Amino acid sequence: MNEQTIIIADDHPLFRDALRQAVGGMEGARAIVEAGDFEAAREAAKTNPDADLMLLDLAMPGISGFSGLISLRAEFASLPIVIISATDDSQTVRRSLELGASGFISKSADIDEIRRGIQTVLAGDIATPPSYQEGRELDPEIADLIRRLQTLTPQQSRVLTMVSEGLLNKQIAYELGVSEATIKAHVSAILLKLDVDSRTQAVIQLSKINMAPA
Repeated sequence: MNEQTIIIADDHPLFRDALRQAVGGMEGARAIVEAGDFEAAREAAKTNPDADLMLLDLAMPGISGFSGLISLRAEFASLPIVIISATDDSQTVRRSLELGASGFISKSADIDEIRRGIQTVLAGDIATPPSYQEGRELDPEIADLIRRLQTLTPQQSRVLTMVSEGLLNKQIAYELGVSEATIKAHVSAILLKLDVDSRTQAVIQLSKINMAPA
């Protein structure tokens, strides 16, 4: 059996250590890559293209809330991402899954529950906390926004998160290795899909689902 690679992305060293212990106690050989902020998490995914799983804290320094999940899902489409958060109400879990997470593990879970969640996702299934109740988004405005975000292509999702970080079109073009005209076309498509008239309004829309989990 080949060695599996798991990326642990959390800014709290003690919790990274707890996750490392959980992963280390599972059967089979596993390599663990750690990241303490969003940029380090992105770099870890980039330098480990065959990684089997990322455990991602929703409150990572360097990016706001769900933007990190949206950005990483867009850039690393084949990498399963499990959200780790102390904010584990059903609404947060549901939004995480709708925005592309392969599972959700509460920071209040014990080590056995963490292991079960990781094994569930590695087996190709969706992991959710025992307390999770399936249902529909209670806020119709957020439900509509999530549906619109789901229509964005991976590249458009990346562009939107970079716009939300304050990057100009020419900076985004440089980062993505495309022309500025291509970025302008992406931005126009994003505004159309989100039904807004400006970059500022697009950023405001994105911020509506970016809560500040603990």
